[in-house]
Amino acid sequence: MIITAIRTHILEAKLSQPFAYSRAWYDTRTAMLVEIETGDGLTGWGECYGPARMTAAVVNAVAPWLIGEDPLRTEYLWRTIYARLRDHGQKGVVIEGLSGIDIALWDIKGKHFGVPVHRLMGGALRNEVKAYATGLYRRKSGEPQRYLPEEAAAYVAEGFGAVKLKVGFGIAEDAAVTRAVREAIGPDIALMVDANHAYDATAAIRLGRLIEPLDIGWFEEPVPPEDVAGYREVKSALSIPIAGGECEFTRYGFRELLTSRALDIAQPDTCAAGGLTECKKIADMSEAFGIRYNPHVWGTGVAIAASLQLLAVLPSHTPPSLAPLEPLLEFDRTEHPIRQAILTQPIEHARGIVRIPDGPGLGIEIDRKALTRFAVSPSS
Repeated sequence: MIITAIRTHILEAKLSQPFAYSRAWYDTRTAMLVEIETGDGLTGWGECYGPARMTAAVVNAVAPWLIGEDPLRTEYLWRTIYARLRDHGQKGVVIEGLSGIDIALWDIKGKHFGVPVHRLMGGALRNEVKAYATGLYRRKSGEPQRYLPEEAAAYVAEGFGAVKLKVGFGIAEDAAVTRAVREAIGPDIALMVDANHAYDATAAIRLGRLIEPLDIGWFEEPVPPEDVAGYREVKSALSIPIAGGECEFTRYGFRELLTSRALDIAQPDTCAAGGLTECKKIADMSEAFGIRYNPHVWGTGVAIAASLQLLAVLPSHTPPSLAPLEPLLEFDRTEHPIRQAILTQPIEHARGIVRIPDGPGLGIEIDRKALTRFAVSPSS
């Protein structure tokens, strides 16, 4: 079996209303899928996190190196691409492009052997995972202290036992909104906050101390990803667990975060940090350092499926005990017309629980009509 073709699919959809996190406003959702074909008629699908046109350019540039290669040699192909681009792409869009390729190769591998990816990664430790609702972004109109608590309460009514709030809009406002959301969801629902690296260490600590009494599950990306010393400063000052890593890449990038104890919770994105091949290594490293691992997930059903295959094999976050702390799935609840539409069978939650697909490969099938509907023309 050899690789015969590699294609990229840039997808785009306008939103009914824009929403914001601390860094930018969104009025459009985009995605970049990787399709790899083999001479045996198998097709694998992957997804790249990051700017779609840039990751597509990376994949298209790398594609000639892979034609004629054995897709089952995932480790060899990963190392080949990484080594050939090491001088220019140890982080960022190059690794994001490599991630999508790697996920598609694992999809092929699972389909070739007729088993889900998690069977080939050591076997599932669980067949379902608890999900937390990611949402609670800012809108153009309305009062955040009114609409965000209402939105959070709606997630709880759906059955979610945990929600994540976007902060990074000013210390006083963030503290007030966090209090309002906590009051709306009650004391038994887990509440996390995510600043998307909007603050420096001093400001992050000020905010953290204001919201510490609210039983915050974790404080995500309090400072810029390159400020590892800032992460350590925030972590040492607060009792809230500190999370981060969606903007870090490969085991080499996470090595410093782990050895320096900069994080309580590592959050690599499977579609960004190096794909399934690399993220399993990062997860093993995290376990050795006693640091929790919860993957960042922000994409289509392909990204969700890949993350679920990894979550199936992740160990519990604590040493073996009668009450282990299980990893969580990030389940984006914001508007994304592409997310589930590209799957013939959407991945949904039931009272905050998501089953891990057990079909061959990633366990999903792609709706090609949806690909056509959301496709971006080359000139656009």
